[in-house]
Amino acid sequence: MTVQILRKKFTVGQYHQMIESGILTDQDHVELIQGEIIEMSPVGRHHAACVDRLTELLVLTLCRQALIRVQSPILLSDNSEPQPDLSILQRREDFYHAGHPTPDNIFALVEVSDSTIAFDRDVKVPIYAQEQIPEVWLVNLNDTQVECYRQPIANTYQQFQIFNLGETLNIQAFPDIPIEVNQIFG
Repeated sequence: MTVQILRKKFTVGQYHQMIESGILTDQDHVELIQGEIIEMSPVGRHHAACVDRLTELLVLTLCRQALIRVQSPILLSDNSEPQPDLSILQRREDFYHAGHPTPDNIFALVEVSDSTIAFDRDVKVPIYAQEQIPEVWLVNLNDTQVECYRQPIANTYQQFQIFNLGETLNIQAFPDIPIEVNQIFG
């Protein structure tokens, strides 16, 4: 006899109701991915340092052209509200007070990964492609590389490139601003 396990999928609205009612609190480090509430891994010191380094770098280089959000929610669909490590967004006067950024507001996303590399690469990147996020960087702390995904189509990216120490990359929306991989890893 085969037993089928049923899973309850949640919408963003239901997810927010759980937050507002106190079922989920600030102590719950979770995000909503394809209707499932996923517990986020604890942030280690290498991960935190890389996010801080990238934040400073991007804020200093893009402060007049984009808004940089750190580990904050983005609204991708009715069942996904992930919290990428960095979101590079169109500037808005209200700083997204009226609602979380949506794919139309996003220039690029950055995920910094070590223990979550497989999940970020195999689950989050395809979701970002499906929702037409134009560019995603996966900062691979294990291999000291930046995986750059561009040109989304369906649930994949047509362009994929790996950047190593000593190389330079840029954000597609800001091609005249070079970023050295060494600056990302310190």
